[in-house]
Amino acid sequence: MKHLFTIFGNPVAHSKSPLMHNLTFQGLNADGCYTRYQLEDGTQLRDRFLALNVKGANITVPHKEEAFKACDVLDAFAQKVGAVNTIVNREGKLYGYNTDAPGFLKAIEEFDKAQTVLFLGAGGTAQATSVILRDAGYDVTLLNRSAGRLERYQDEGFETYTFENFQAKPYDLVVNMTSAGLEDESLPCPEAILEVVVPTATACVDVIYGKETPFLKFAKDHN
Repeated sequence: MKHLFTIFGNPVAHSKSPLMHNLTFQGLNADGCYTRYQLEDGTQLRDRFLALNVKGANITVPHKEEAFKACDVLDAFAQKVGAVNTIVNREGKLYGYNTDAPGFLKAIEEFDKAQTVLFLGAGGTAQATSVILRDAGYDVTLLNRSAGRLERYQDEGFETYTFENFQAKPYDLVVNMTSAGLEDESLPCPEAILEVVVPTATACVDVIYGKETPFLKFAKDHN
């Protein structure tokens, strides 16, 4: 009997997770099948997970905070950051983990002199990654369209801004933490802001993989 694995998100058609995981299953001769599931309402994640009898799943935007709520058991880091991107079904109990942040920290190791980081966006991915970067000694600032999502970060002592009150300074890394550019040509924040922070950055990073996003193209053109 094949075990079913999936990725929940909205949108999700772009995800290369099925390709990567199914090739891994084949290479390991493991009896698993990995697919995609477009979930429009994140509050339905737990019900869908159990109804499909999924063995394990990855969670992508915009459902990482709802995934946190859906789990019965959380590892220490997921509990700390309030977001989950990996769920394992163990005898009907859902165990939640967050692997976003350790993976991102590993990815930026090559920028060993970087100290200041600007996150464009304040969703579930930023939630986990901001904590682990601060714990590793980085100075993290968050910029978001609306103030509502920034309240949690303010409570935790992060420097935060909206587009309207942003006070720019030099940042070593500028990171797109939003889904802007995933399916369209949108940027994560107004061009006027990017024109200030991008040229002085050591590097610009996008959490969207597999393509040159409008943000990365802008960075190439301006840095």
